[in-house]
Amino acid sequence: MKNLPLAIDVVEAKTSKIDSVDFDNLVFGNVFTDHMMECDYIDGQWQNPVIKPYGPIQLDPSAKVFHYGQAIFEGMKAFKDDEDQVWLFRPMENIQRFNKSSKRLAIPEFPEDLFLEGLETLIDLDRDWVKKGFGTSLYIRPFVIATETGVSASPSKKYKFMIICSPAKAYYSGDVRVFFADKFSRAADGGVGYAKAAGNYGAQFYPTNLAKEEGYQQIVWTDANSHEYLEEAGTMNIFFRVGDKLLTAPTSDRILDGVTRKSVLTLAEEFGIEAEVRRIKVSEIVEAAEKGELKEIFGSGTAATINPVKGFGNKGKKYELPQLEDSYASFFKKKLMEIQYNKAEDKFGWRYLVKSN
Repeated sequence: MKNLPLAIDVVEAKTSKIDSVDFDNLVFGNVFTDHMMECDYIDGQWQNPVIKPYGPIQLDPSAKVFHYGQAIFEGMKAFKDDEDQVWLFRPMENIQRFNKSSKRLAIPEFPEDLFLEGLETLIDLDRDWVKKGFGTSLYIRPFVIATETGVSASPSKKYKFMIICSPAKAYYSGDVRVFFADKFSRAADGGVGYAKAAGNYGAQFYPTNLAKEEGYQQIVWTDANSHEYLEEAGTMNIFFRVGDKLLTAPTSDRILDGVTRKSVLTLAEEFGIEAEVRRIKVSEIVEAAEKGELKEIFGSGTAATINPVKGFGNKGKKYELPQLEDSYASFFKKKLMEIQYNKAEDKFGWRYLVKSN
């Protein structure tokens, strides 16, 4: 795809709202920084990129995003080290996946160089919102929506790309127990499971609510054809530790190619932890739990990095997992965060320094 040489206009906020924010009591995703990026696709090209004060946008009621769901997004984070430097973690992975999602939903791909430049300019402008502290970060939400007016069932000819940012404190979700899905599905072969399409997440709320009524916090999705194979956990990729072996499902057109997931697999290889990427049967994990061989389950994703699972349910039975002092979950989380916060060598080239203008 040809990148367009567009200059980004920057309009700074007259005043900052940062002093009104209680950074010790943040609710994830509820507070936003002073600025946002916006760029429109009109007449067959992306144009008029601008970084401006954060605020509402105006859309016509017939905008196609409301009627046909052309909307995709990404989740990223920025981290501040002890020397006040701000870092991104593998940003090109997110940018490339953003465009992969766009292509699947017939949305024009966004120029990679403009994406990165806008991201870096925006974060630099709001770098005071990136606070120090292990676990503290700035959550970044790029997204694109269809804005053409009219309710004809066809791809939009106009789109709006945006980036908004939200300060986040150390993520703790409490005890998490999961339910192995045996009826509802997250994605199917040939579908949009691998894309970060907004509709993927809207469709999972109802079955997740049903699981919560039974005392679970999340669902581990199984394959749509037979519900025999474990695939993803809620909004995260899922790992199982059987004995000392780490298992995770392969990516496909049903499973998101998670950046944290692939980072965990790289670290496993680096530190000599045996890992298998293959289809995993529900019956295999149940049997391992009954034999005492299932040591851990944990999810991986941007929000929590690594989220341990305390237990799971399947077909009316509940299983609790052992509490380990030397868990893989804590090991991988520590290693990843040390890289993200510039506390350890980054031999993989994952960190990206946000330069200060």
